[in-house]
Amino acid sequence: MNPISDKKFPWITRNRYLIAGPCSIEHYDQAMSTAGFLSGLPQMAIYRAGVWKPRTRPGQFEGLGEKALPWLQEIQKKYNLPVAVEVAQAGHVEKALDAGMDVLWLGARTVVNPFSVQEIAGALKDNPVPVMVKNPVNPDINLWTGALERLINAGVPAVAAIHRGFYFFEESPLRNAPMWEIPIELKRRFPDIPVVCDPSHICGSTENIPEIAQKALDLEMEGLMIEVHPEPGKAITDAAQQLSFEELTSILGRLKIRDVNAKEQHSNRLDRLRLEIDKIDTELLEILTRRMEIIREIGLYKKKHNITILQSGRFREMISNRLERAEKYKLERSFLLKLLQQVHKESVRLQQEILKDDSSQKNE
Repeated sequence: MNPISDKKFPWITRNRYLIAGPCSIEHYDQAMSTAGFLSGLPQMAIYRAGVWKPRTRPGQFEGLGEKALPWLQEIQKKYNLPVAVEVAQAGHVEKALDAGMDVLWLGARTVVNPFSVQEIAGALKDNPVPVMVKNPVNPDINLWTGALERLINAGVPAVAAIHRGFYFFEESPLRNAPMWEIPIELKRRFPDIPVVCDPSHICGSTENIPEIAQKALDLEMEGLMIEVHPEPGKAITDAAQQLSFEELTSILGRLKIRDVNAKEQHSNRLDRLRLEIDKIDTELLEILTRRMEIIREIGLYKKKHNITILQSGRFREMISNRLERAEKYKLERSFLLKLLQQVHKESVRLQQEILKDDSSQKNE
């Protein structure tokens, strides 16, 4: 049984999918003008606002804290907008609940520490406030899952996950790698938990936000969490990734909200195409099986002639040769490289098993 089948998250629907607001509340006018603009958007679901801001180094702007909470209460009443704030400590939870905040969220730096998550879960125990959970900085789905489970076990009435990308070392135009396979796996594990995508933190700048936002919706993520500022160039935190009002309006106008459940007129065509995919997948499995049978023969030959498993030169030559064909077959080089590396990893593992069997027999 899915333990969260009844943990429906309020406000987020296919038409009202936008969670937006400034990275951090800087002053009253900024908070109110942003809320006034967002309240007029038909896609608007929740106003997000950073009040407590965990920063990397001391001396940086860490938010206005409690000072900003009365402004958010005013936004709730004046614009009839539910408001979400980030919490990183039990003390934040207490203050946010006392101020009547509608939604709380846990940031990536908090989720990476199970002790912090458990402390917050304890402060939330049996409180009726919904909570959103960002993925941890590092690509560890079990940490993300564990944070959600701790909140559910504490009696949080509704939870949602926020996909904000993962830190990685490779040079990239994006601030954080989307690694879409991780939120997709989370949706597979917990189909009743809505997953919201945070293009602002994935991109780190406004340039790629439209593309990432569209891809998230195409992957059936239930919402978008986007940072907005009346004057992004003057923002105190994360200025490069905050959209102006005009930019957000333009992006929302171009986003395509596709049909989640294929309509009846599409079903026959889709069924035929999916059947073709099933057939091709079967062929792929058969080909991989034949490949591994040959690898096994190679392993036996190497064992007999006392040859090392890893032939680095051969591996580099194979990778180079296959990648040269990527363009011809219209495959992404990065995808093909990852696929080849995984196949090679399994080939090495199989050969190691053959040598291990030989070693075990000698010991006997």
